[in-house]
Amino acid sequence: MIIVMQSGAEGEKVESVVDRIADLGLKAHVSQGEFRTIIGVIGDETLLKPELFAGLAGVESVMPIMKPYKLASRDFHREDTVLEIGPFKAGGAHISVIGGPCSIESRDQLFTAARVVRDAGGTMLRGGAFKPRTSPYSFQGLGEDGLRMLQDAGAEVGLPTVTEVIDVRDIDLVCRYADVLQIGARNMQNFRLLTEVGQTKKPVFLKRSPAATIEELLMSAEYILSEGNHRVMLCERGIRGFDKATRYLLDLSAVPVLRGLTHLPVVVDPSHATGRRELVVPMACAAVAAGAHGVMVEMHPNPEKALSDGPQQLTPEAFRQMMAELAPIAQAVGRTLHGVPEA
Repeated sequence: MIIVMQSGAEGEKVESVVDRIADLGLKAHVSQGEFRTIIGVIGDETLLKPELFAGLAGVESVMPIMKPYKLASRDFHREDTVLEIGPFKAGGAHISVIGGPCSIESRDQLFTAARVVRDAGGTMLRGGAFKPRTSPYSFQGLGEDGLRMLQDAGAEVGLPTVTEVIDVRDIDLVCRYADVLQIGARNMQNFRLLTEVGQTKKPVFLKRSPAATIEELLMSAEYILSEGNHRVMLCERGIRGFDKATRYLLDLSAVPVLRGLTHLPVVVDPSHATGRRELVVPMACAAVAAGAHGVMVEMHPNPEKALSDGPQQLTPEAFRQMMAELAPIAQAVGRTLHGVPEA
């Protein structure tokens, strides 16, 4: 249920509604819009009787939200959510480009990649410190040493950092070093992990599982939002198909569908979706044209020697080419490629 307050209703009137919600044992989520304040009510729907709120001072209307995801829905928050992450913005009219290696392998490798991302105009540095792999014998990442390198590289080039957290026991550790917590496709429905990251103040980058529906992705986001962390980005990174020409089927239709359903920023990962370096740039361009708020791509100084996912990682030259191609597309669809705050 959402409660729409009258124009100008604030202060004690909003607090009175919030207190009524609390008295019923429910949660209130207040969203301050440009002209209206909207209060989302979360909890046992059998207690959500409109007449309990309709008579309160300042209340304009009371409407049920029929979708199972409440806080992620545009019904609750009509304007696009714009996240401020370091010196950059994600969402709205801003295009975020997140780049870096699949795995952090060495200090030299990571710092070289970080400089390429910065110099080409990227807005965030990615790098995997914990790498859960299909085979237990594959490279599993450098752990805390990798996190230290990521923090140092981000500080040197002035870019926020994002890395995956795969276990609730590692959340505090990753929070000490990274600016954004990534929830990988394997953990999209790890509800304990989602609940715990929802209790942090860090932005969360939530990837869609290859077998998940769009509604299931939004319900996973709801777990994070319901814990009070509204700084969530969604990522489309390919779903299972029948054709083996690419690793997954990149569902670009999910971009406009999600933008219609949710206010959260939507990012596309063409590296994991295609698994093929030569397809990453055209799919990144297509994602921005389709309305994505950004792309996450893997880039390695020497992909042929990468310890993981070498065939899908861009070379530095290809990353620079991608940035050059994205700029006019972003302009054509009325977006800003770099999410730098206004002076």
